Formats: sequence, structure tokens, C-alpha cells
Amino acid sequence: MWQTFARTGITHLMSISGLHITMFAGLAYALINWLWRRSAKLPLRLPAQHAAAAGGFLAAFLYCLLAGFAVPAQRTLYMLGVVAAARLWGREVAASRVLLLALLLVLLLDSWAVLAAGFWLSFGAVALLFHIGSGRLGPAHWLIEWGRAQWAVTLGMLPALLALFQQFSLVSPLANAVAIPVVSLVITPLVLAGALPFLDPLLLLAHLLTTWLMAFIDWLAGLPLAMWQQAAPPPWAVLLALAGGVWLLLPRGFPARWLGLLAFLPLLTVVPPRPAPGEAEVTVLDVGQGLAIHVQTATHDLLFDAGPAFSADADSGNRIIAPYLRAMGVRRLDLLVISHADKDHEGGAASVLAALPVTILKSSLPFEHVLSAQPVPQEPCHDGDGWNWDGVRFAMLHPGAEPLSRKTNDVSCVLRVTAGGRSLLLTSDIEAVSETALLERHSAGLRSAAMTVPHHGSRTSSTPEFIAAVAARDVIFPVGYRNHYGHPKQDVVARYVQSGARMHRTDFDGAVAVGLGSGGIVFRHEREERRRYWHARPIELDR
Repeated sequence: MWQTFARTGITHLMSISGLHITMFAGLAYALINWLWRRSAKLPLRLPAQHAAAAGGFLAAFLYCLLAGFAVPAQRTLYMLGVVAAARLWGREVAASRVLLLALLLVLLLDSWAVLAAGFWLSFGAVALLFHIGSGRLGPAHWLIEWGRAQWAVTLGMLPALLALFQQFSLVSPLANAVAIPVVSLVITPLVLAGALPFLDPLLLLAHLLTTWLMAFIDWLAGLPLAMWQQAAPPPWAVLLALAGGVWLLLPRGFPARWLGLLAFLPLLTVVPPRPAPGEAEVTVLDVGQGLAIHVQTATHDLLFDAGPAFSADADSGNRIIAPYLRAMGVRRLDLLVISHADKDHEGGAASVLAALPVTILKSSLPFEHVLSAQPVPQEPCHDGDGWNWDGVRFAMLHPGAEPLSRKTNDVSCVLRVTAGGRSLLLTSDIEAVSETALLERHSAGLRSAAMTVPHHGSRTSSTPEFIAAVAARDVIFPVGYRNHYGHPKQDVVARYVQSGARMHRTDFDGAVAVGLGSGGIVFRHEREERRRYWHARPIELDR
């Protein structure tokens, strides 16, 4: 289990649980070895070292089961197993082979472990420790060795952390310096001892020390510049930085080790390209049954809706949207639009507001909605509102001045984005009565090259008159895979097929990116660009 302080954003760089498992196995080994030697008959049947090695491995296995058997715990268990087997067979095995055999076992049992961040962080950290421990002239003072290990893991894991999380804690070395010895040498032994009969007060002491430790970690996280955050680096920059880190961590005597630092420059300086002035990049994110759309111009960013909430502590905002924006290098949202008060559209809004600054929040939410209390300037969506960003025109077309009904869907914000003479209509969850009102107010101004299908393809929307007025050549269905609403409805799909529109669906295509500009309108599908071998081919659609 990777020690992650989620409340503070500090990600621990050392696999503490691996150390705990090893400590527990070592204690079991020592106890069994001591007891076994006290017997007159047992050592004649099996040497005490062999019995202790088997017992220590069994203890580590039970600890791993209690810890959840995650990849880092598996790595530790298999490494201990290799060492135990070598002891039983009376053979010596190099540390690098122990790690490689553990890697082989993990992949044989679960080939998809390579998709877990813990796989790369755990094996990478241990490999770095073996790397700096090899080729040294002799043992140094334990404090120097410990500092060298911290330096190696901090520097060597930087490319992986930026590639996986796009952020790195600048105070993590100090956090590690305190947390690792306190947790490993004090708190964990107290907890293990407190599990024994009549030693319950030790658990209270462990809890008190943990509270003090977390207070210290929270204080570190609150320091200015505690976190480095950036866009996701390109793969070539990550590989170059990894090679530079290995070169920089070579033993003294190797020439020009400082050149390894230069290999880190692309990792920290290369940023994703943004649209040119007069162009826009619109991405309909795959958030399941809900809606979240990122609109980016040359210097501005807009988020239209924030997807659904999944549970009390998990939603599209913290699980999908915020990581996506961070990977894109977005540090601030110039505008957040929450179209209406439905959980599949505003469920992740609070997490987005907590993750990054927002200049303005536009919505059609009622005054008593919980988001109204957010400390951000707020404005209502209304027909006639419009603005220009970097040569891209934004026009709010709905809701109008008069309420159409008491349903939240009928006050959904409708936004039209125009760049290079081509428009994309974002319709949210408007229903038939709203479509009729739009036809009355903007009969000649609805025509667009593309649009998101109203209300995820529900039968309450997409009237033939509205489809004909928009006359979109491409339509996007933001729907969840096998959603329980049955969206999009087949008769609604048939209407768009009859209109001649090409269809794009987030449940089949993943995120749908739309490029608007003078060069035309270009569609890209995440699943096509990053297809995996386990992806089932989507049902063929008329495109």
C-alpha cells in the first residue's frame, strides 16, 4: 500500500508497507528460529533456519492479505519468497535477481498490473535503491546512506510521478524524513503490540502519535510552493528524464554526471499545444451517464457541466475532470457553466471548484442550491449573453426571460461556440418545450455544424423540427455505457440517421474531441487514438 496523504496532496515516495511486511516477517523469523532451537527433536527433522524462513514467509503472506494484497505488497511478498527459497536450497541470489523474479511472478499472476500506478512506483523505487547501492567502494555512515536513499528515490521517481499524476510534492523529502521512521519504528510496532491481549492502551498511544504526525504533514502541505504541478509530459521527455536520472545517480568517479540534470529540462518545460487564435478545441469527456465538456481557446478555458457524482467521496470532478485538466496544463478556469440542477451535470462541480481557481460560475441553479454558497463570482445563464475569446464567439441561447415549466431540464443553459465560421451547439438537457422556445427565438440562428444531442438522446427531446433547424452534420451522444435509462433511445437515433448526421457516442468512442477553425471541423475519438487490445469493437454506426 502506497502511503498517500490524500488530504494534503503529498504522495509518499517510499513503499512503507513493504518495509512493514519485511519487519513483521523478520520478527516471525527470529521468534520461530529462537523457539525451534529450544526443542530437542525439531532441529533434527528440519534445521531451525529453514523452519524460520518458511514461517517468516507465511507471516508475510498473512500480513499481505490483511493489507489488501496490492501490487507493492505482492512485490515485497515475492521478494521475501525468493530469499526464503534461496535459504532453503542453500544458495546465494543477487538482489537484482530477487527483484526481477518478483516482477516475473507479479506479471504471471496479473498481467494487467502494469496499468496500476503502484506497480511502477513500487518496483521503480526498489530498483533505484538497488541501483545506488551497487558499485559503491564501501559502506558509509547510516545517516549518509539514508540521505542517499532519499535523494535517489526523490529524484528517480520524479519522471514517473509527473507522468502518472502531473504533480510532485516539494516537501515530500522532509515528510518522508519524519514519517518513515515514526510510522515504521514507532507507530506500527505499537499497533502490532496493541493487538495482543491486555495491551490495548498502546493503540491509544499509536493513535495520538498518528494525529501529531498528520498535523505535521498538514502543516507542510500548507506551506507556499509545497506542490509542483504541471501538464502531463510527453513520453519521450519521461524516458529522457529516466535515463538522465540513472546517469546522475551513478557512483562517484563516472564522468560528467551533472549532464543528467539537463535530461530533466524537457520534462519540466514542454507544454501541450493550445489552439491558435480564432480556433477552439472542444472535448466532450467520457464521464458515464452525464455531461462534462472542456472548451479551450488560445488563452482561455471553459468547462460546461461537471458530470455525475458516483458516491459520497467520488465524483467526476475529482476522478476524471480535475486529473484531465491538470494533464492538459490548465491552471485556471475562466468560466464554469453548470447548465442545471441535475446530479449528472453538477455532481462534480464542488470538486472542480476545490481543485483549481474559477473566475466566474454561470448557471441556472436555484438560489438555495449548495453551489450558490461557493466563494466564486456567479452569474445566471440567460438568452442574449455573449462574449469573444481569442477570436472565438460564445453565445448563450437559453434559458429565456420567461420560465417554461417547473422542470430543471427546461432551464438548462444552451451555449453556441463559433470558430472559423463553424459552430458547435451545446444543448445540455433541454426537452421538447425548450426546443420549441429556441425555435421561436432563434429560428435562423440555430444552424450549427455539430451539436451535443439534447438530454442524452431521451424521447423527451430531439423533435424533428429542432433537428431540422440545427441541421448538424455531426451529433454527439454523451451517454454512459449500458446506462439504466436506455439512452439513447432507438427512435431518437433513427431521427438523426434520417437527417444524414454522423453520430459520435462517448459510450462507444470514449472522449470526443472537436476541432473548430478555419481549416474545417475535425473529430477525434479517444478510443481510436489509444485503442487497447481488450477494447471490444463498438457497434458500427452510420458516421
